[in-house]
Amino acid sequence: MQNIKQLIEECGGEMEHLVKVVVYITDVRHREAVYQTMGEYIKGVYPVSTGLVVQALARPDWLVEIDATAVIPSTDKAEGA
Repeated sequence: MQNIKQLIEECGGEMEHLVKVVVYITDVRHREAVYQTMGEYIKGVYPVSTGLVVQALARPDWLVEIDATAVIPSTDKAEGA
């Protein structure tokens, strides 16, 4: 979640711009801890969310992967004029 937050902020956005997350976990027992951690970062933000239990991720040592989509509004006032 810290990586997601950092990437969104580097693009000029905030966590409030998060609109969708897909959470992949390798063990359903990790679900509660993952969602509690996510909640700390997106308190008051309600993106569309999908959670999947998968057999493995790209690296054998990974337990969770989160795919996030944010829509950051344009700050260019000339846009659309």
